[in-house]
Amino acid sequence: MAEAELAQDGGQRDAGSARRGGDGASGRGFAAVTSAVAALVLGMTVASVPVPFVVESPGPAYNTLGKLDGAEVITISGRQSYPAAGNLDLTTVYQEGGPASDVSLLELARSWMDPSRMILPVRAVYPEGVTRDEVNEQNVALMKESEETAVAAALGSLGIDYGQRLQVGSVLEGSPSQGKLEAGDRIVSVDGRAVRSLPDVQQALAAGAGEPAAVVIERAGKRATVTVAPAKREDRWVLGVGVAYSFTFPFEVEFELGQVGGPSAGLMFALGIVDELTPGSLTEGAHVAGTGSISPDGKVGAIGGIVQKMHGARSAGATLFLAPAENCAEVVGHIPEGLAVARVATLGEARDAVEAYGRGEDPARLPQCSWG
Repeated sequence: MAEAELAQDGGQRDAGSARRGGDGASGRGFAAVTSAVAALVLGMTVASVPVPFVVESPGPAYNTLGKLDGAEVITISGRQSYPAAGNLDLTTVYQEGGPASDVSLLELARSWMDPSRMILPVRAVYPEGVTRDEVNEQNVALMKESEETAVAAALGSLGIDYGQRLQVGSVLEGSPSQGKLEAGDRIVSVDGRAVRSLPDVQQALAAGAGEPAAVVIERAGKRATVTVAPAKREDRWVLGVGVAYSFTFPFEVEFELGQVGGPSAGLMFALGIVDELTPGSLTEGAHVAGTGSISPDGKVGAIGGIVQKMHGARSAGATLFLAPAENCAEVVGHIPEGLAVARVATLGEARDAVEAYGRGEDPARLPQCSWG
């Protein structure tokens, strides 16, 4: 912008000289400056043209033990809770480009020089043809699912009973379940084994060694048995369906996080709930951040934007970051200065790491990400 202002000012001065003298030299000077201005304007116009890339950059961090706009991020009603000190920050990523927004060549150039940013082709982030509204709706749904599974994982880790049902979320086209199972079906049992989670289904199918399985479902209040011949995917047998969970909790847990969406808040939500349901403080006042999806049985899953989230955590003041074990290949070599990283695969491991750090243990002694 400063260069554009200087060029315009020079153009005005040369134009004045041309009007006063009218000689050829002044005319040539005016033409040269005009051409320079035109080239600069053209360059700025080209730089502002949207391009088919997505830029990911560090977003804000939110303390799950704190408040957002005056409201508690986590509120527990119907059961005793306890005050907790320190920070258990969930981290976020800003995305520019794709269906959600536009990114320019100028922004792309800036991002290329910034190690805290990532440039990705749109097709690597968003399915072709998806709209902005669809992206927003999906992120809201993923956040809701993340909140519910975080509650389930936290309660399970504390030995608090709750109700859990497994449902068909989607049926993959061409899968062995197509035409037999439908989205919304409750899966009651597989080959006589009661199931409450995806691992339960996978274990039942593994026991059948690929033989057709009797799947008991509940649809519109009625039970039925369908026979599905599972398909082999890598090292396990599958029905070819996406699953969803429904829960019944013995007390209410509410979340306030504004416009943040997606599945990656699960781990830090779960840790925040555990901290508020137990006396004392997991962190002992330390500033811990992290990321990762969570399953009802407490397994931590991989997420996107891990490098940007580490930078965002450090900028917010965190000194320990909890990284999903499945993201370790992206973590090594990209850790910001002043930030220690602990590798975690389960909610239990994450809690152990936070408590050890809170006691003052050397973070280098916690499980680490490493090459290979």
